[in-house]
Amino acid sequence: MKGQFEVSVWPNQTLVEFGQSLRVNCSTTCPDPGPSGIETSFKKSQAGKGPQWKEFLLEDVTENSVLQCFFSCAGIQKNTSLDITVYHPPKQVILELQPAWVAVNEAFTVKCQVPSVAPLENLTLTLLQGNQELHRKNFVSLATASLRSQAEATVSVRAQRENDRCNFSCHAELDLSPQGGGIFHGSSAVKVLRIFEFSQSPQIWVSSLLEVGMAEAVSCEVARVFPAKEVIFHLFLGDQELSPSFSWKGNTAWANASIRAMETGDQELSCFVSLGPTEQKTRTFVHVYSFPPPILEIEELYPLAGTDINVTCSGHVLTSPSPTLELQGAPYIPAPGEPAWFLLTVREEDDGRNVSCEASLEVQGQWLVKTTVIQLHVFYKPRLEESGCPGNQTWIEGMEQMLDCVPEGNPTPSLVCTWNGMIFDLQVPQKATQNHTGTYRCTATNQLGSVSKDIDVLVQGPEEEINSIIIIIVILGVSVITIALYLNCLPYKMKRKFHYRQNEQSKDEENQFSSQQAEKCDS
Repeated sequence: MKGQFEVSVWPNQTLVEFGQSLRVNCSTTCPDPGPSGIETSFKKSQAGKGPQWKEFLLEDVTENSVLQCFFSCAGIQKNTSLDITVYHPPKQVILELQPAWVAVNEAFTVKCQVPSVAPLENLTLTLLQGNQELHRKNFVSLATASLRSQAEATVSVRAQRENDRCNFSCHAELDLSPQGGGIFHGSSAVKVLRIFEFSQSPQIWVSSLLEVGMAEAVSCEVARVFPAKEVIFHLFLGDQELSPSFSWKGNTAWANASIRAMETGDQELSCFVSLGPTEQKTRTFVHVYSFPPPILEIEELYPLAGTDINVTCSGHVLTSPSPTLELQGAPYIPAPGEPAWFLLTVREEDDGRNVSCEASLEVQGQWLVKTTVIQLHVFYKPRLEESGCPGNQTWIEGMEQMLDCVPEGNPTPSLVCTWNGMIFDLQVPQKATQNHTGTYRCTATNQLGSVSKDIDVLVQGPEEEINSIIIIIVILGVSVITIALYLNCLPYKMKRKFHYRQNEQSKDEENQFSSQQAEKCDS
């Protein structure tokens, strides 16, 4: 019958990626169709045709639209429509951390952007901290937004130490399954968040007084800092940058360095400490002074015993103001700027004596002391004293013996002993025999002279030695017994003496009483 025909289009519902082409086929059941075609705003071209169909190529599809396909049959025209949905997958997903370094307890923002995506109503953005979901956002309410719209999701978080070095990312999902399409995914690059704490100013630890040319330790420390091991230090003395070593423990970091000032006066010591985006500076002033030790001079360092030598002490020319000097042995303390001195008559016992001079200087309200010490070496001739070289020595026959003789003198004398005209080896023990009995002659010599002494050696047999020991023991025993008896009898003797004195006193009283009675009778 007239008008009984159908018009169809393929595909009947379609998804097209933004900017891509689309093939559309229009067909009819009319056996002898008349004029036909499609109506669309896109650039089109006919790609093929048949008695009852036509195929068209649509190019650069960039927006949603409705395409009309029409055929006429026996003067009657029929249309059918095709809904074209354009999508833009989330190819670019951008994550921002604002700021990248965050102070503890401060808020930071995690922001995710998808510059071009469509349709928005099918998009879901998920913000992740590690593998944990931090925030999720969909865009159903933005279904009427234009194509290639920008999607954005933001969440604010308060920073804690445990957030340091956490990974943050954003995942975008475009689900076109309700329109018969697939699911498209996009992910951002991972961003690492840095958390820091830097609430206290650094402290410099150094002596307020530095001696010119002398190394002095300096330390710059910052407490309650996190992460302490990432703190960066820069130390300066004036314009000179130091080379510190770095250490950290817990929430404290510090830098240690050695400073050596080469100019006197006040100088600035500064410490720059940085952590992430934050930098703090602290500074202090040190006073650099010059105070060399006093100059101690002894007229003769190796004098002969009995000679007089001058001992003088003076302040160094680089010391300003002049120090106060105190020379050991000097009779008085000179005025500042004047040397101290005294005349010393050296004796043998002065050998090895330390002579010292002390200089005192007030710098910035502090008293500083420097001391110079010189050791005396007194020369004297050799001596062979009885204490060190006995003139009579007894050896025990059969035992190893050595001649006991140590000379005195400075420089240390050499000692040579002869026996029967031969040199006797003093370093090797001798097994004593009766032949060793005799007189030995020892001579001590140094640069100042020599002295000799005869030593009589008596070699006793073992029995004589034992007898001598027995005699000594007997004598000691008798002495001990005598002392014991004396101590035991002492109270008795004292008691008798006491009674004797009492009896004498009684007799005196009786005589006195008899005299008094006789006088009474006479009267």
